[in-house]
Amino acid sequence: MRHAKIAITLDEDLLRDIDRLVERRQFPNRSKAIQQAVAEKIDRMSHGRLARECAKLDPSFEKALAEEGLQEDLREWPEY
Repeated sequence: MRHAKIAITLDEDLLRDIDRLVERRQFPNRSKAIQQAVAEKIDRMSHGRLARECAKLDPSFEKALAEEGLQEDLREWPEY
């Protein structure tokens, strides 16, 4: 994966927290710590959107849609 170098501005307290994590060797450097934090935040936000969209679905309609035509197919299946 290609990387791009950028400049960001952080609160000094946040930067100290990041530096402590690097000192404790939880991250090899500031860049990796920030990169992981941003990736995790984006991942959480995308899953949050999925949950919001799923909440809009009508369960009974979705079930009926999933089972549409299933009864006819079942009659054609062999007995076990």
